[in-house]
Amino acid sequence: MLAQIKKMNNSVFFTINYFIYTITQSVFLCIINYIMKKNLLLLLTITILFSFITPPSEAGIFDATRATISQSREINTKFKAIRNLLAKQNLFCNKKDFEGLSSLYKEDFINNDGFSKDVYFKLIKDTWKSYPDITYTTEIKSINITNNYATVETYEQAIATSKETLGEIEIIGELHGFAHSVYYLEKIGQNWKITSENVIEEKTILSYGDARYLQINLNAPELVGAGKEYTSNLTVEAPYDSVVVASIGKEKITYPQSRSDEVYRKLPENNTLERIFKANSDNTNEYNIASVGITRAEIPDESDPQSIKVYMSGIAFVMSRVNVIPVNKFVKPEVNDEQKDK
Repeated sequence: MLAQIKKMNNSVFFTINYFIYTITQSVFLCIINYIMKKNLLLLLTITILFSFITPPSEAGIFDATRATISQSREINTKFKAIRNLLAKQNLFCNKKDFEGLSSLYKEDFINNDGFSKDVYFKLIKDTWKSYPDITYTTEIKSINITNNYATVETYEQAIATSKETLGEIEIIGELHGFAHSVYYLEKIGQNWKITSENVIEEKTILSYGDARYLQINLNAPELVGAGKEYTSNLTVEAPYDSVVVASIGKEKITYPQSRSDEVYRKLPENNTLERIFKANSDNTNEYNIASVGITRAEIPDESDPQSIKVYMSGIAFVMSRVNVIPVNKFVKPEVNDEQKDK
């Protein structure tokens, strides 16, 4: 019984409280609605005024954001223009458009071999004449821009064919070239121009006949000091039924190009020929050049062993660039007093 009364009292107490809460809430809402309706026009006016007022701190943020967006657009525009320049370069090379290609280079262009624009383009013209079907591909690795100057790192490849007469036989040759280069650009007016080229790594192989199917590698350092010794080695995947003779020489990168004397040697059993060179002291870059000849023998008439016929079935020429660090004659080591006494 007591429990029931207590429960009922709680229910009555809850009902009364809820009734008071409901009345109070209704009165309060009526008062709020009255105030809101009365001051609605004032509130709207204040809101509109504040929408046109930007706090100084927020104005600075907006200005900085607008400046960042503007700079980003400018950089993107420069990147696009530089990519278009390299695309045009590749297009003009493949179309053999001499004038179009020349228009992309600044008149005082010079590369890391010391070749001027005139010499550089003479070499290009000679290459196109020797290999009319040569095709180029360029892969851009990176672009760095500083105001109106830029550097573009690229990987470039070239492929061509060649026909030569070897004895009484016409043989087909294949040219494969690779270069890792950095181009230096300058924005002049609204256009970007190529001002210089630094060839970091360069390898070329021209192979004929059976040499086209062999793995031939010429390994030489990419960079050496002037007058310093370095080692160059040639490896050839020689066929078991042939005799391979080869030579390794070096030539300074000049124009016109000079040729070094070749001394052919039979390839050792380990299929590797090695030679030690001393870099020139003329502060001129070099090429290591290897020549490879593949000879075979056959007996046309098995009844006559002396009818053996020896012939050359393939030949290859491999070239690898060696950049030479020039000697700075104005660098003199300091000598302390102890060393002077000695």
